[in-house]
Amino acid sequence: MFRNYRSYYKNILHLAFPLMLSQAGQVVVQLADSVMVGHVGTPELAAASFASNLFYLVMMLGMGITFGLTPLVGQSFGRNHFREVAIYFKNSLWLNFAFTVVLTSASWGVSYLMPYMGQPANVVALAIPYFRVLTISMLPFLLFFTLKQFAEGLGNSHIAMVVTLTAIALNILLNYILIYGKVGFPALGLLGAGYATLVARMAMPVLMALLLYFRGNFRKYLLFFPSVQTSVQKMVELLKIGLPIGIQLVLEIVAFNFGGIMMGWLGAVPLAAHQVALGLATMTFMISNGIAMATTVRVSNWMGAHRLKEMRMAIEASRHLVLLFMGFSAVVFIVFRNFLPILFTPDKTVIHQATILLIVAAFFQIFDGLQVVSLGCLRGMADVKYPMYMAGISYLVIGIPVSYLFAFVLNVGAAGIWIGFLAGLASAGILFYIRIRYNIRHIVK
Repeated sequence: MFRNYRSYYKNILHLAFPLMLSQAGQVVVQLADSVMVGHVGTPELAAASFASNLFYLVMMLGMGITFGLTPLVGQSFGRNHFREVAIYFKNSLWLNFAFTVVLTSASWGVSYLMPYMGQPANVVALAIPYFRVLTISMLPFLLFFTLKQFAEGLGNSHIAMVVTLTAIALNILLNYILIYGKVGFPALGLLGAGYATLVARMAMPVLMALLLYFRGNFRKYLLFFPSVQTSVQKMVELLKIGLPIGIQLVLEIVAFNFGGIMMGWLGAVPLAAHQVALGLATMTFMISNGIAMATTVRVSNWMGAHRLKEMRMAIEASRHLVLLFMGFSAVVFIVFRNFLPILFTPDKTVIHQATILLIVAAFFQIFDGLQVVSLGCLRGMADVKYPMYMAGISYLVIGIPVSYLFAFVLNVGAAGIWIGFLAGLASAGILFYIRIRYNIRHIVK
């Protein structure tokens, strides 16, 4: 049976591998920022965490808007409608620019509310200027994502990988220079990390645009630009897909952030253990997310070409790949649960608590992989409204209450909060799968 999927495995992995590297690279930057800023001082590390959590809530909404371009470009490309690809691309550039200006203004306004969010005064004083620099970086970063989603919709994920890895190297180098004051620069501490991020993100769209232009197979789409018009109708079409994706991303972040807040109610040790387990789970999630993003492209291509058999085969192949990888990750989490936390902390009480969470995380892996790849399939079909509602039900109506029930009513403690994560992700995975089956039956009819 699996022989029939061999070409689909290869096709998806060819597109997914650069996406996996890009995703993993983002985790490396976050870890590098934490390590480098942490050596400056604890208040700086706390300020970085506070500012980053607020910033990513806003930026994820913007990223979701850019994601709306991929399935529309993918379907048009599958139909060989190259002028339509250019129309979507041009309208997406204008839409995302306008939306990013609004988000940047809103994010800057949030900085004035930060002193009233219950954080220590010294942490807020450090966090506000750092947050504002991150806010400025949103415009070039989301411009890069627009270019990235365009290229990926056409089946090319390698260019974005090259740009991302180059920017990561630049970011880490500038971190070292600006945080600690090397090669004649003053030591700027946390603010230096913000400037490093800003410069790296400003370089990303420039490098991406140059690489897209000087590759002949992309330049042809730009030739349509003078003759295609911006259209409110096309922008609304893009927004109808992108906005629900952005809201779904924010809902998931809110659920996990609130889980972290509840973990803090249990004390410092459970919160530290939560960070350890979540860090490990995030690393494996990035691999599954790379497969899911590749699946979005392939499903949109096959759907646009009306090759429904290939579309169904691609969906099943992606599920096989995710189950294989996340199943392996689950085994690793269980077998090495006493060793993995040592990589993050020497505190034996934190290590002991983390080993318990990793057992729950092992089951968490399977459902996390299935829900994200199912979501990738639905995005490829340009079906995003109902998945947004399903995500809200799964993460907020089921996940958070189950976390509270097990942690505080049934006194399971920290593991109870992760049981809530498990319940939310399992619910999402089941609902998304049902939606996929419904869509396939509807398309066939």
